[in-house]
Amino acid sequence: MPAARESLLDAAYTALARRPWPGVRMVDVASVAGVSRQTLYNEFGSKDGLARALLRRETDGYLHGVERALAEEREPADRLAAVAAWTVGAARGNPLVRAVLTGCWGERLPAPSRVAGSSSPVPAQRRADAGVPSSAELLALVRDRAVAALGGRDRAGAPGLALACESAVRLALSYVVAPAGSDDDPAELVRGAIGRWVGAV
Repeated sequence: MPAARESLLDAAYTALARRPWPGVRMVDVASVAGVSRQTLYNEFGSKDGLARALLRRETDGYLHGVERALAEEREPADRLAAVAAWTVGAARGNPLVRAVLTGCWGERLPAPSRVAGSSSPVPAQRRADAGVPSSAELLALVRDRAVAALGGRDRAGAPGLALACESAVRLALSYVVAPAGSDDDPAELVRGAIGRWVGAV
């Protein structure tokens, strides 16, 4: 029931924008999604299961955006700059992505959790029950995807490339936790700071 699952996750995200997670009621989420409360429980098992699925979806959406930025036919520094711009934009526009990236979870948000050996009959829920990566794990995922996309696996300079890729994400995260002026562009900072470095690797 993928369509119902997505509708329920959309409804939960909308509800979270209006009130803190502890105030989000399952019956309201089901009603907004146009399904029964039983369908909601069949998909997610509990409110905690719904939270894990929502966090997983938003994290996966962020990672898909990273992959799109890396897939562009551009110079390596420009692709890393695109990842930086996407990271800042995604974090500014989505409090769940910001929390996963920074590890800063407020009272308004559902707390990340994991279920060891999930027994959910829904494959997507078993994946969600494994939890979302920590901020350090997520940064490593982005770094490793960037290195692979930029051809670093077989190159002698791969360690330097890995450092450049990680630096690009860390520079972007600095804009997330300490927003700059409206004229400042994280993509330009990344391009300027590591452009020559990446080109030399």
